[in-house]
Amino acid sequence: MNNKDLAKNVLDLVGGEQNISGLTHCATRLRFVLKDDNKADLKALDQLEGVLKAQNSGGQIQVVIGAKVDAVYSEVKNLTSDKIGELAESTDRGPKKRRNPINVVLETIAGIFTPVLPALVGCGMIKCLATVITAMGYLEGSGFLTIINMIGDCIFYFMPFFLAVSAANRFKTNPYLAVALAAGLMHPIILNAASQIAETGVNSIDFLGMPILLMKYSSSVIPIILAVWIMSYVYPIVNRVIPKFLQVLLTPMIVLFIMIPVELIVLGPVGSYIGDWLTNGINSLFSTAGVLAGAILGFFKPIMVMFGMHYAIMPIQVQQVATLGATVLLPTALAANLAQAGAAFGVFVLTKSKTMKSAAASSGFTALFGITEPAIYGVTLKYKRPFFAGCLAGGLVGGFYSLVHTTANAISLPGVLAIGTYTSDRYMYVVIGCIAAVVLGFVFTLMAGIKEGTEGAKQQQATDKVNDNSTAVVTEAAPESVSSQTSTSSDMLIVSPMTGEIKPISEVEDQAFAQELMGKGIAIVPTDGKVYAPFDGVVEALYRTKHAIGLKAANGVEILIHIGVDTVSLKGKYFNAHIEQGQTIKAGDLLVEFDPEGITLAGYNTITSIVVTNMQQYGDVLTTATSGPIRESEALMKLIP
Repeated sequence: MNNKDLAKNVLDLVGGEQNISGLTHCATRLRFVLKDDNKADLKALDQLEGVLKAQNSGGQIQVVIGAKVDAVYSEVKNLTSDKIGELAESTDRGPKKRRNPINVVLETIAGIFTPVLPALVGCGMIKCLATVITAMGYLEGSGFLTIINMIGDCIFYFMPFFLAVSAANRFKTNPYLAVALAAGLMHPIILNAASQIAETGVNSIDFLGMPILLMKYSSSVIPIILAVWIMSYVYPIVNRVIPKFLQVLLTPMIVLFIMIPVELIVLGPVGSYIGDWLTNGINSLFSTAGVLAGAILGFFKPIMVMFGMHYAIMPIQVQQVATLGATVLLPTALAANLAQAGAAFGVFVLTKSKTMKSAAASSGFTALFGITEPAIYGVTLKYKRPFFAGCLAGGLVGGFYSLVHTTANAISLPGVLAIGTYTSDRYMYVVIGCIAAVVLGFVFTLMAGIKEGTEGAKQQQATDKVNDNSTAVVTEAAPESVSSQTSTSSDMLIVSPMTGEIKPISEVEDQAFAQELMGKGIAIVPTDGKVYAPFDGVVEALYRTKHAIGLKAANGVEILIHIGVDTVSLKGKYFNAHIEQGQTIKAGDLLVEFDPEGITLAGYNTITSIVVTNMQQYGDVLTTATSGPIRESEALMKLIP
């Protein structure tokens, strides 16, 4: 049964959409809050293919799915109304806190532009192809080249429509009315009149005594974002005032009657002036202090990525390309990305860890193509010196690019595949800069070196030795109870991620774990509230409530660490995560801290389940003991092929 069919069957068996008042999910299961629990057929749910367990617990109907719960949850949301989708989000957020306004703005910009990036990058790469074809002198004047250029430019001609949909989703307002606002900006009456100002001398239209300035908004960014944001407040106010039986007719009409004049009279001109001011301001900065500006941006770009601040300059880049045909900002990002790639390759040469060599090589190549997060978070930042070596190289090349007036004529991932979209005093300077960024990042890293540390090096050497034998990391000798059992060189040992008291998995007050539906494993009653990485690998899943972590070892072993029973209901309270989903981890890294006493006082059991979720790849799991104390990093389980 595929995920869509499973979602449909689950939805039917809980009583249908009309019976759902809330929906969320955790590490392993869908959690429904129903209007009438009696309408849910738990027996049928329990026997449904793809469902490991169905139960009524803690006031929720819990449908245990396992590893693919995210995918099934998405399908359920697709099959239900937006209202249920909003409930799903709101049930897992926890108490609201005062937030830094700068962070709110940055997150908003990121939330609006991230969904549009595929279209921006796609058109950018098409533009790159058109540039290469034109430079080669082929197909000049042909219909093929005309259409290719059209595809590359289309997003900029209709930018307000793209941003309207994305902004509506971000501000949680009606997307179709948002598109109507974009249509107001893009209507031929406005666009044609704006393009004929030089001929007619008419630069405004009177609306009830107020002037509507005639401006071209086809490539604008800020006006439509401001308009949709304001509409997200106007729409619910109008909807509350209008009687329910007239809302369908009157609410959209009144909202548009208010918003389109407001955006044309106030928001459009203000947004356009802000966009022009930012665009011209950046260009003036680069024209007066170009080398310094390029060097600063090239140096700080990876740091901006760390804090998510790189999205703040996305609207400026888009505005520059849309209005001026090129941006001076993207070349500095190209320099920074390639410099981090070079730094990752430097770590590849310096490190003695086979695991880190593999991570450095793969993330270095990824950075060459414009995606630096794996290189930054997984490699260079771990050793610090390579990270700043890459920053220095990026700063130098960023300054060089500014010196030779390098620009980009399309928005694309700043990597080697998109260098066709860059221009300079001489195109060879673009190529020289790319090579210099990688080489300097590499050389500076070799000069700075890496500090793996004696203790860390020993642990890493132990990791690599064990990985050579297809085993998980063991940082201390296995207890007698394990070593006395039959083993082979291909047996896999998993160490304890926490300190506490071992308990049989059957004692967990959650049938999904107690009956080993999620996989075989063991339970620990924790004593110090810290969870450490039991091996080198990747964080495959970290849930927003931070009570559950999915890890994958370098050798393919997948485990789930589920802290407590029903602790998802705490909504992250008493938990503090030190890692992010997708992050590369090393054995002994602190993953999560939690407050056992606080969780207990809140009425929840802290017993932690540690299970192997891809048991189908192994023959059996042997545990060190079914009871007794255990410390973090002591041998806990052995997987038998």
